[in-house]
Amino acid sequence: MPAGDTIFALSSGAPPAAIAVLRISGPSAVNSAEALAGSVPEARRASLRTLRDASGEVLDRALLLVFPGPDSATGEDLVELHVHGGRAVVRAVSAALAAMPGLRAAEPGEFTRRAFLNGRMDLNEAEGLADLLSAETEWQRRAAGAMMGGAFSRRIEQWRQDVLALSALTEAELDFSDEGDVDTQNNVEITDSCKRLHDAICTLVHAPGVEKLRDGLRVVLGGPPNSGKSTLLNALVARDAAIVSDIAGTTRDVIEVPVSIGGIAFLFLDTAGLRDTTDDRIEAIGIERTHAAMESADILLWLGEEGAGPDHPNLVEIEAKADDPAHLRKDSGAVKVSAKTEEGMADLVATLTEKAKGLLPPPDQFAINVRQRTLLAQCADALQQAAEAQDWLITAENLRQARLALDAMTGRAHTEDLLDTLFGRFCVGK
Repeated sequence: MPAGDTIFALSSGAPPAAIAVLRISGPSAVNSAEALAGSVPEARRASLRTLRDASGEVLDRALLLVFPGPDSATGEDLVELHVHGGRAVVRAVSAALAAMPGLRAAEPGEFTRRAFLNGRMDLNEAEGLADLLSAETEWQRRAAGAMMGGAFSRRIEQWRQDVLALSALTEAELDFSDEGDVDTQNNVEITDSCKRLHDAICTLVHAPGVEKLRDGLRVVLGGPPNSGKSTLLNALVARDAAIVSDIAGTTRDVIEVPVSIGGIAFLFLDTAGLRDTTDDRIEAIGIERTHAAMESADILLWLGEEGAGPDHPNLVEIEAKADDPAHLRKDSGAVKVSAKTEEGMADLVATLTEKAKGLLPPPDQFAINVRQRTLLAQCADALQQAAEAQDWLITAENLRQARLALDAMTGRAHTEDLLDTLFGRFCVGK
């Protein structure tokens, strides 16, 4: 994908729609708009134009806007055509653009990739934009917005400047300590500052990550056969996702159902009923998978005997089948529910959302992904080694490694494979 090409794509939703927005970016963007419209308006001023193809046939009446580079979304000349959103109109205008020399259809994520390469955003902001485009819940939207807004990148830049300052002090110790004009407090300052930076970065490394926001908290329903797991699952997700039967062992495998509750993404897992022994090999496999699911659960809803569930930090005792006089009773700390009468369902949902708030990043703050967490951990490790080093050369090298990790965070240091993976997540036109 040569950077000097001029690209175009539909940037709004798929037609039909009231309005469709086609974007053109690159050195020939303005000339191509002139070829279509005869003339272009002043920069950043919408103006109505008649669009014609090379033969002079009218294609549409559209609003045209010009955004000269480098002060544009992509960092290069950018034109937007706001046309009527019918399929035939979009197809005709796109065909006219494709017929122009030097223009080609954009690849997925190419507009955003050009924005990154031209310094209009860094990798963290680009990842935030990708998460924003795929956000399905309110918490996902707010976390992605915080990342895309640059708050995280500003923090990384501040840490980078702190590391640069420490590197300068270390170089002074290396080069000029024998001249007597270096502050003797530098040793303590460098060591203490490395420790403070290390602790601050580790706090973020160990904070809840964006994966739980994106993939959903894993809520596993566990208990013996016929304890009401499948019925409760169906009530929680408001549909018949699991087969319900009085026959013990009906659920043989783990059933996963994603759902959003209160703006939070959950992944509910119905599991095979637990019992000590079974002659059914298939049921035995299901029980093994149940144990594995409970071990990986973020929240475990236990419908068995009170206190008989596994040791789990977020276990919720459920007193199910409250409508049945013969139901298994638990103490006052359990959530008493009936999936049939909906008794206690609101309390259970409130319990789930309250526990979720402690397992997810705050909705008004950014949440880091695996790439970011890995690089921050590398930076923190380098800072710790710099603080513990007894040789200034080793300290200087570890500070350099810390700075390289922070540079990789924002894209100052990157690989083409990383960029291909990131921008491949975007749709065409973004």
